Amino acid sequence: MNGSALHKTAADCAEELPGAQLEHPFGPDWEVYKVRGKVFMLMTEVPGRPVVILKADPGEAHALRQQYSHITPGYHMNKKHWITLESGAGVDKKLIEELVTDSYRLVVAHLPRAERPVDPHTYGTGARAAR
Repeated sequence: MNGSALHKTAADCAEELPGAQLEHPFGPDWEVYKVRGKVFMLMTEVPGRPVVILKADPGEAHALRQQYSHITPGYHMNKKHWITLESGAGVDKKLIEELVTDSYRLVVAHLPRAERPVDPHTYGTGARAAR
């Protein structure tokens, strides 16, 4: 998968998540997806390479970095809680959709219960279990 397909796949997934909104607070080169005002995904180019920056559970982030050479610590973010995804071998639509959804669920889980657009403990788990 190339960089433009990476961005399109991630954006398509994010736009389908309940309450997700696209903003450009850092200018036109940064696409920032938020849920209830909290960032769950950023997309930009890092020296000409399209990247997607996502929130991740620290243990899972470490495992992902070990498993995929195209997943690195979060660019300009907390390296423990964020990952950067680039296009490359092993990066497919399924992986991108899972990482975007997981990032969204992590952010939603930290929202006050009354502000959550979905239950972060059950949202998206049915689709993953069916795969």
